[in-house]
Amino acid sequence: MKKSFISAILKVAILCMIIFFGSAFFIYEAKLIGWVMLGLSALCLASLRAFQIPLKHVSPDIIFGVIDNSFLVVLALFGAHISGVAGAIIGGAVGNAITDGIAGVFEGHMAESLRQKNISEERTVLGSAIGKMAGCLLGAGVVLVCVNLLNISF
Repeated sequence: MKKSFISAILKVAILCMIIFFGSAFFIYEAKLIGWVMLGLSALCLASLRAFQIPLKHVSPDIIFGVIDNSFLVVLALFGAHISGVAGAIIGGAVGNAITDGIAGVFEGHMAESLRQKNISEERTVLGSAIGKMAGCLLGAGVVLVCVNLLNISF
């Protein structure tokens, strides 16, 4: 048990570093950052396959991340538009609290639905962490790509 926990922490830490440096490299490329996040989300999803974690086992975590970060990014953008950096921080923090609750409802509902259909949604440390990371990057990426494509400025 302890060995698998340490292994999961190392795998997630490596993935976090790749995500951090990958996004940091493009931080000033506003038109590309959404696409970069979508690519990093795909990397997370690919790592699930590499770690032999079935996608259906972590689908509730992915749904949680998508709902959580898509709304968080929207609220952070509105906060930034209204009040700059402080507004973005407040919008992000308040948005995170609100969206965690909303996303938790959908995550729980999906987990219950899968169990009712006798589909295992077995949670593991590694699967849950990577599933939420993939969902968060996917949700944020979609919002940022849409904002760019629609030429919305905040």
